[in-house]
Amino acid sequence: MSSALTDLCRYPIVQAPMAGGASCPQLVAAVCEAGGLGFLAAGYKTADGMYNEIKQLRGLTGQPFGVNLFMPQPALADPSAVEVYRHQLAGEAAWYETPLGDPDSGGDDNYEAKIAILLEDPVPVVSFTFGCPTRDTLDAFAGVGTYTVVTVTTPEEAQTAQWAGADAVCVQGVEAGGHQSTHRDDPQTDGAGIGLLSLVSQVRETVQIPIVATGGLMRGSQIAAVLAAGAEAAQLGTAFLICPESGASPLHKQALTNPLFVRTALTRAFSGRPARGLVNRFMREHGPYAPAAYPQVHYLTAGLRKAAAKAGDAQGMALWAGQGHRMARELPAGRLVRLLAEELDAARTAVSTRSTQ
Repeated sequence: MSSALTDLCRYPIVQAPMAGGASCPQLVAAVCEAGGLGFLAAGYKTADGMYNEIKQLRGLTGQPFGVNLFMPQPALADPSAVEVYRHQLAGEAAWYETPLGDPDSGGDDNYEAKIAILLEDPVPVVSFTFGCPTRDTLDAFAGVGTYTVVTVTTPEEAQTAQWAGADAVCVQGVEAGGHQSTHRDDPQTDGAGIGLLSLVSQVRETVQIPIVATGGLMRGSQIAAVLAAGAEAAQLGTAFLICPESGASPLHKQALTNPLFVRTALTRAFSGRPARGLVNRFMREHGPYAPAAYPQVHYLTAGLRKAAAKAGDAQGMALWAGQGHRMARELPAGRLVRLLAEELDAARTAVSTRSTQ
């Protein structure tokens, strides 16, 4: 690991920021206390909501932690396509007895207000999803001592992040659960994502800044593999989603290892942006017709997803999960960090032993 990342955590293990409630202060604190680097997810929160969670987290741990921000999205959605999708979801609204949401609730995710708070009251790490900040923004964070990470899905995006002044990139393979963090949402590239090991190797040959690898990682042996490929640390989301400290709904946690859900797929059904989740009824029925309209579709379906969770109906929820979801282990977050570290050491020892035989 690079010295800067080494100073942030004992182990090269990062808990992914999972927007929607899973990455709550209790989970982040448990990961940090155990020697990993935990992340709060500021996406879909108000600026005040983010600040209050940071205050709560600081009361739970004195260890370094990170905060993840969503980049503002350009207004590219076709309003007529969103309206057609609204009509298609009318039956869902009637079934769950809840109105559809306002697709124009907001596109910038309170980005500037969150930036202002994080510059005034700095945190150790800030990462960015769905794009790359300006050099002025990254320089401002450098000026207050904050380490910056930009999530990327291609070597070209990694190069853009390096040119803009990011300290590191989080390289996301197509195996990852939740949203694909592409900088440009192009429907013509749906399903064209690159696998993590190949992507890490390509990015390693493209940029000189540190790499955090993420996508489908569930075991210490997989962490060893991405470190060998050129990453300095591994980021895991689904592995921590099932932990008791996670703020994910019980239905979501149960679904990860439920034999009823046999596979994952990328879909625009819930948010209008490609995201990997467990294949359920909602995804099958609406995924083929969902427009490229983020965050409009996210706000349109928000009430439906909440109503489905309240009704105990996992078939109507966004069950984000990476391709390794069946390997999830229901362990306290701190114990999981330590187990992953032990597995990483064992994998490294096994490789070293074989190489000397």
